[in-house]
Amino acid sequence: MAKILLAGGAGYIGSHTAVELLNAGYEVVAADNYCNSSPEAIRRVEEITGKPVQLYEADIRDSERLSQIFRENKIDAVIHFAGLKAVGESVKKPLMYYRNNIDTTLTLLETMQAADVRNIIFSSSATVYGEENPVPYKETMQRGVCTNPYGWTKAMMEQIFEDAARADPSLSVVLLRYFNPIGAHPSGRIGEDPLGIPNNLMPYVTQVAVGKRECLTIFGSDYPTKDGTCMRDYIHVVDLAKGHVKAVAYILQHSGTEVFNLGTGTPYSVTEIVETFERVNGIKVKHVYGDRRAGDLPEFYANADKAKALLGWQAEYTLDDMCRDAWNWQKQNPDGYRSSD
Repeated sequence: MAKILLAGGAGYIGSHTAVELLNAGYEVVAADNYCNSSPEAIRRVEEITGKPVQLYEADIRDSERLSQIFRENKIDAVIHFAGLKAVGESVKKPLMYYRNNIDTTLTLLETMQAADVRNIIFSSSATVYGEENPVPYKETMQRGVCTNPYGWTKAMMEQIFEDAARADPSLSVVLLRYFNPIGAHPSGRIGEDPLGIPNNLMPYVTQVAVGKRECLTIFGSDYPTKDGTCMRDYIHVVDLAKGHVKAVAYILQHSGTEVFNLGTGTPYSVTEIVETFERVNGIKVKHVYGDRRAGDLPEFYANADKAKALLGWQAEYTLDDMCRDAWNWQKQNPDGYRSSD
């Protein structure tokens, strides 16, 4: 069976993808520098699946270390998860984001080229659609004007991949544009474990519920939406991970560049998320409404027809499932992976 390298494989989406790849019969090699992840996640991936993962501590920008990984393993395809991802931090530290995210991509592509590895799947984002495109977002739309450096790094990296594939017809690239992944593995053994104050909604909700944080502030209550709060296309992280397994099967049979949205196509408001979480888990989440946050769009969601047609993939988990699994992870691991230290 094919061997897949996960660059940034110990992170939230990488670890869930490792589980689904192993369950589908693939071999997994993971490389991570643990700047926003933990080797414990991979240990638990092995526990869940009963299968081994070849794990390397490595910065993906380190070409010598990366070359060693390719020498020691016959890699059939790469999934590129390695990148900094906090929108607010990217605004404060743009140079760090451009240096890290673009460097990882260039080093990975150069090392792959030297090792004659021709298949790569990139962890992109719906943020590349920008502010101008109407919802639902379709893959045929032009990339828009991004609202923050994080988004611009994703757009630039997509361009780099497209140019590289155009110059080298043997290179096969799949760009996966994620919408809003939430939830955790149903076992509660792996989940989202942000360092410091969470940047995303669900881990903030769960940390308030578990007593780590006092109150959730919902940014903006006067948007032109059904309840005044922002609406997003939330997708269960296991559904997202299964999309990567489908993309691996696809990329091993195709060349050129292909773009896929991975979303449910159904937007939910921030208030709906909080209310669903409270109902499903029987727990109150203290929350207040604050001012709008700069750069937040009123709503965005996917048209996911292409992924269904070409990959045979569609989201299956419900919002109830997402909220239940997120809480199951948090209450079992109140301090994330540090709970097991």
